[in-house]
Amino acid sequence: MAAPKFSTQRFGKADQALAYVFEVYDAQVNHLRDCLKRFVAGETFRHPVRGKYPFVRIHTDTVARADSRLSYGFVAGPGTYETTLTRPDLYADYYREQFELLLENHGVSLEVGLGTAPIPIHFALSEHQHLEGSLPPERRVLLSDLFDLPDLGAMDDGIANGTYESRGGARPLALFTAPRVDYSLHRLKHYTGTSPAHFQNFVLFTNYQFYIDEFVRMGHELMRRAPDPAHPRDDDDCIAFVEPGNVVTRRVGQSVEAEDALGAVPPRLPQMPAYHLIRRDRSGITMVNIGVGPANAKTITDHIAVLRPHAWIMLGHCAGLRNSQQLGDYVLAHGYVREDHVLDEDLPLWVPIPALAEIQLALEGAVADVTQLHGYELKRIMRTGTVASTDNRNWELLPQREPERRFSQSRAVALDMESATIAANGFRFRVPYGTLLCVSDKPLHGELKLPGMANQFYRERVDQHLRIGLRAIERLRADLSGQLHSRKLRSFAEVAFQ
Repeated sequence: MAAPKFSTQRFGKADQALAYVFEVYDAQVNHLRDCLKRFVAGETFRHPVRGKYPFVRIHTDTVARADSRLSYGFVAGPGTYETTLTRPDLYADYYREQFELLLENHGVSLEVGLGTAPIPIHFALSEHQHLEGSLPPERRVLLSDLFDLPDLGAMDDGIANGTYESRGGARPLALFTAPRVDYSLHRLKHYTGTSPAHFQNFVLFTNYQFYIDEFVRMGHELMRRAPDPAHPRDDDDCIAFVEPGNVVTRRVGQSVEAEDALGAVPPRLPQMPAYHLIRRDRSGITMVNIGVGPANAKTITDHIAVLRPHAWIMLGHCAGLRNSQQLGDYVLAHGYVREDHVLDEDLPLWVPIPALAEIQLALEGAVADVTQLHGYELKRIMRTGTVASTDNRNWELLPQREPERRFSQSRAVALDMESATIAANGFRFRVPYGTLLCVSDKPLHGELKLPGMANQFYRERVDQHLRIGLRAIERLRADLSGQLHSRKLRSFAEVAFQ
């Protein structure tokens, strides 16, 4: 059963192109939902049911005369470029910006129409609609004959990895195709327990629940305090705090929205719970407890990357590797030793992961702001250096001293399990990244992380460390708007979309 047909149209204005994307996408999704509703009710169709993603295309015969200070918004050279699009309700502002830049930089029209890529039925469901639980086994088998199911072959990261080959067709406009985006949006809800719509443009990762507890306390405290016009603050524009289960707490004075009532505290926390301090313009903060290990770090950043955040920062604890370090000192990573192994196939080890000046300056300035230390005194508690990330939590128990030798040769000052993964995936997906760790033990010098000592240490340091992370984001938001997406992260044959 065919969905409504749409012709390919040309547009010289971004808003008109975006409106047509909405029209095409909504018609396709509504068709799929209607047919699925009838199928669940018992109707059987004689022909397959299919809806397709909209696409946007640009053709140019010239090299862009773009503002060279901006790292995106133009194609690499003459030719035809296109990408499929999804969820314009979620990506409207993002799509509008990309469209406007293409129109401005190339001076040609945008083509928008109905593509050939099918929309899997699972990706057409509404936010609160569930499929398998409402179907008996025999109908679930029939479902795959009538509706398109997710095709993992259409969701690889070849574009982001730099291994994609166009084979004579149009070249890509974006890092991610629509099916790849939809796949990650659904995984995000599963792993974090919150809707992708709640994610903000600045993301903090941590590997300890202590940080989450403090973030939740701060969030609820802020929601109880109305903005004071006589004493404006950076957080005056925060309007809501969201917890797993899409439990929404609105700020005092903010009207409650109808969908807030749909949230419910889950019976158990999801694998990597997310919490969102929401601003009207999505420039708020999302904080995710990724747990322990590089596998989780890769998984969550693989999926958050499709939301195109402005930056993500790792706040966690580490082992200090230098005798001169003290428990509670900070480590600002300016390089990484990658012994996490989870990205070796996607990002070869010979690829350097550079420090990004914008993030480094924001983090260093935030440490100074919160601790009120400067100059030599600041250097006494914060060391800039290489962080080694390993996938072996018990590396100390290896019979050889090879790991210790490698860490020494690399000049590493700290060791953890997640930071290099988060930085490397930021590099791979063109998301600005940074790392600020806190020394919680010194295994090479006999200061081990024992339960009683660790708990006391965490309680004393978490508040300050978290406030430093929040302050760094304030600095990024205020001082570097539009400049974060560094050219260091772009290849010489880059896609146009940020």
